[in-house]
Amino acid sequence: MKMKKLSMLLMSVMLAGGVLAACGNDSSNGEAGEGEAAGKILRYNNGKEPTSLDPPIGFDQISYDIVNNAFEGLARLGKDDKPEPAMAAEWKVSDDGLVYTFTLRDGVKWSNGDPVKASDFEFAWKRLLNPETASDAAFLAYPIVGAEDYNSGKGSADAVGIKAKDDKTLEVTLRHPAAWLVQMTASPAFFPVHQATVEGNAQWAGEASTIVSNGPFTITEWKHEEELKMVKNKDYWDAGTVKLGGVTYKMVNDTNTAYQLFTTGELDTTGSIPADMADQLFADGKVKVEESAGTAFYRFNTTMEPFTNKSIRQAFVAAVDRQQLVDLVLRQKHKPAVGFVSPGLEDAAGGDFREVGGDLIGFDAAKAKELLAAGMKEAGYSALPPITLTYSTNDVNQKVAQALQAMFKDNLGVEVKLESKESKVMTAEQKALQLQLSRSSFLPDFADPINFLDGFQSDNPFSRTGWKNDKFDELIQGAYEQADEKQRYEMMHEAEKILMDDAPILPLYYYNSVNLESDKLSGVVRHAFGFIDFKWAELK
Repeated sequence: MKMKKLSMLLMSVMLAGGVLAACGNDSSNGEAGEGEAAGKILRYNNGKEPTSLDPPIGFDQISYDIVNNAFEGLARLGKDDKPEPAMAAEWKVSDDGLVYTFTLRDGVKWSNGDPVKASDFEFAWKRLLNPETASDAAFLAYPIVGAEDYNSGKGSADAVGIKAKDDKTLEVTLRHPAAWLVQMTASPAFFPVHQATVEGNAQWAGEASTIVSNGPFTITEWKHEEELKMVKNKDYWDAGTVKLGGVTYKMVNDTNTAYQLFTTGELDTTGSIPADMADQLFADGKVKVEESAGTAFYRFNTTMEPFTNKSIRQAFVAAVDRQQLVDLVLRQKHKPAVGFVSPGLEDAAGGDFREVGGDLIGFDAAKAKELLAAGMKEAGYSALPPITLTYSTNDVNQKVAQALQAMFKDNLGVEVKLESKESKVMTAEQKALQLQLSRSSFLPDFADPINFLDGFQSDNPFSRTGWKNDKFDELIQGAYEQADEKQRYEMMHEAEKILMDDAPILPLYYYNSVNLESDKLSGVVRHAFGFIDFKWAELK
């Protein structure tokens, strides 16, 4: 999202502790109807309306949990989270690690019957980079020759190292080795789009009737703000693997409501576990807990007082008791954040990046008060300017915001006003640097610490903090270009320390995947470094 995220917006669904799942129009779950592929319809709650189903635009989990099932890239993450051949039957890498040659499989089709061609990928990836597209995910492609220049308006599309050699062969040339490239092709930002459709209708991704896709499922109906329906794509190259007849995505943005829908049989799986019931559900062994990745955090606007002052930002970071937050408010077995990069990423020596990096932040009320006093003195404040904490509308987001409001009051003596906004509005205002302190999240697009860190470079649109640090930028660029993995990881550790010390963000906790599932459901894959996948799901 890093996105994963991933210029990625934190979703209320993830705050609930994992991915939510689905409901239909009623409590029955019949076979797919006439004209649809045979099989059960999985009912899944996606929480709310997607930002966009245009792959380079909908750079958040709410959108990509849909896009990941309607479209497919050159590779697809398998059940083990490793990339497997998808639209591409195979790929080869040059000895120097700079040239990747992907060969598309025979007979792959778009949902309108047209063949999927290598030129669709060239068009889609260059469209991702086109400055006019204004994709927050564009920076993910910067390892490609000419990509950053084109995206920043300094170069041309023709100079980008993405070339369709013929209908079945795509050649990608990198400016430095990037071992994660194949993983990245499994990210929705790098999915192909149907060129004639995109060029013929600027609003093509806004309605079910105009979406042309190439994944395991095809979107057939979209009642905005209510539900979206998919059916099995009979022309999908691996249709024999797909057991479901379809998926109905509901948009229920309330934890208790979604939980009730699950208990009455109107949802087949849900991550919505009300906090007051969590202990009992865990004790009864009814909760499925899986490893996940990503970080819940708040963004400081470093261009807006009082968060122009580093010591004041550090004070707010130190004032948060994250253990209390996960134990008493979320109650879903989350891990408190001790840095920005979440656990689960292996370094060059086989260690865990988070464990090696150690605890870079922590709760210390006394230190928080000292930092606040020092910051106020540095900034010349006799009293802090009014502070507003903004969160996206959701019951769990509200509880977390209220908990932090109380911690800031108790541990700093600071009154903080709370403000709730619809997520699209909040994201737009974050990007425009109009909010002081606001909720966000990062979900990785691929399994490498660079994906967590590079979004905070000075000119990266994911940052949304106004923070600039030359040394941090230098380390991230160096890590991109460093071939020696040991040195690359050392540079990323140093960069994370700078990020945590300068404190343009306030990490809260690391995500996991906590779900209730019907006994009849199996095979749903919730990727730790990716998005939900129903390709292998089955309902008895």
